[in-house]
Amino acid sequence: MKLSEIKTILPTLENVEFQLEDGTFVPEHFHVTEVGTVIKHFIDCGGTIRKEKTVSFQLWNANDFEHRLKPSKLLNIIKLSEDKLGLEDGEIEVEYQNTTIGKYNLEFNGENFILTNTTTACLAQDACGIPEEKQKIKLSELSSDSSSCCTPNSGCC
Repeated sequence: MKLSEIKTILPTLENVEFQLEDGTFVPEHFHVTEVGTVIKHFIDCGGTIRKEKTVSFQLWNANDFEHRLKPSKLLNIIKLSEDKLGLEDGEIEVEYQNTTIGKYNLEFNGENFILTNTTTACLAQDACGIPEEKQKIKLSELSSDSSSCCTPNSGCC
């Protein structure tokens, strides 16, 4: 989800709720402790220099059980970040500590924001030496096209 999308969704909500893919909700007394830009400048295993830029939200659970973040408050935090930091429209990455700090993508299911799991991948698969996964087929599904087979006395064998 891009920052522009969440800015469009927030005014339509009564509450801001985040949910993990497994159905677990982030406790409703969470705080958004950071909104900012994260720039990752790196080199992949194939030697290509890359730069990624994301918008980062950090969620934090405090012992402030009476706290409830309203959509207008989150929208104000976003606008302040745009004004003071020059925050640009970009994909949102959410940091949330469950058993360890995790980074999640963000989606919206029409009711709640969903923290979707992220995965790693090789960005230079052509340089990595990892073979492509071969397609598995059943021998019983092979065609018995007689033009592709040797026939007795054809001299092909």
